[in-house]
Amino acid sequence: MGTPQRKGEYAADVQYVNAAFASLAPQLRPGDVVVGKSTVPVGTAARLADTLFESAPEAVLAWNPEFLREGHAVNDTLHPDRLVYGVPAGEDGTRATVVLDEVYSAALAAETPRLVMDYATAELVKTAANSFLATKISFINAMADLCDASGADVTVLADAIGMDDRIGRKFLNAGVGFGGGCLPKDIRAFMARAGELGADQALTFLREVDAINMRRRTKVVDVVREVLGGSLLGRRVTILGAAFKPNSDDVRDSPALSAAAQLQLQGATVTVTDPEALQNAKGRFPELHYEPVTENAVSGAHAVVLLTEWQEYCALDPVKLAAHVSERNMVDGRNVLVPEQWRHSGWVFRSLGRP
Repeated sequence: MGTPQRKGEYAADVQYVNAAFASLAPQLRPGDVVVGKSTVPVGTAARLADTLFESAPEAVLAWNPEFLREGHAVNDTLHPDRLVYGVPAGEDGTRATVVLDEVYSAALAAETPRLVMDYATAELVKTAANSFLATKISFINAMADLCDASGADVTVLADAIGMDDRIGRKFLNAGVGFGGGCLPKDIRAFMARAGELGADQALTFLREVDAINMRRRTKVVDVVREVLGGSLLGRRVTILGAAFKPNSDDVRDSPALSAAAQLQLQGATVTVTDPEALQNAKGRFPELHYEPVTENAVSGAHAVVLLTEWQEYCALDPVKLAAHVSERNMVDGRNVLVPEQWRHSGWVFRSLGRP
């Protein structure tokens, strides 16, 4: 089951959907098609369809989940990788399908796959996809722990298993884990809904997926402490990145900020830098120190920790950066830097799952 906070957060999302639906219903006319796009617990569309029948019996509801990636929403809208229609059986479903086909005529002309199905299946597509993605990320992070214990290299391991076309290489990047406003919330809500339906045993594995992901934040803190000789007290640590992923200012459930807060609680003096997300980060963690200029942020640092893989951080020059820090300690929490380049420049370099 999801944590009460996350389950409550998801319930609030459903309340917004209910409110929007209630405000729309009186405006409907016979023949109208209402299209829902929100990620909701399975069963929501059927319930709303029953409500719609009471207030506007000649209107029809379709459920058309979105698959938009943050930072790519416009492109994903114009060029979707698939179209999912959840529609009722019979003539109403046919009418809704025709309307949606008109809306997506350009995408269909580009041969975008289209799948027509019942409400429940359409609702499950989005949450199942997010849960599978979270599972894939947590799996490679679990392998990173095993690689740390055995001396293996998780990046080479990911390359090798990713060549299997049944698995694929995308999202097999070990690091500090996933965050944001979708994956963590969706997998916890998915577990909660399965419990409500009496099928909670089907998704018990997602508890460990979630737990693995959360442990990554503690893991990177442990690595920083180890690099600094076993204690964080009075040590200056610079965090490169505040957003939960690059090319975004979104800090919801950010692994970078979570790790930064843990480091500070354990006695470190923490400075966070990010190209876009500092203002949002200040609202979430006002107790941390923020500096927009990278060179200023790392000034006097005893350790630098890369936690959001912005291109400007991936391209940092270890020789130039060394001129600003007090000690050359780099912890790569995203496995995006070249270890040899940093070590040859005199840095102690650590990452997650690489020897």
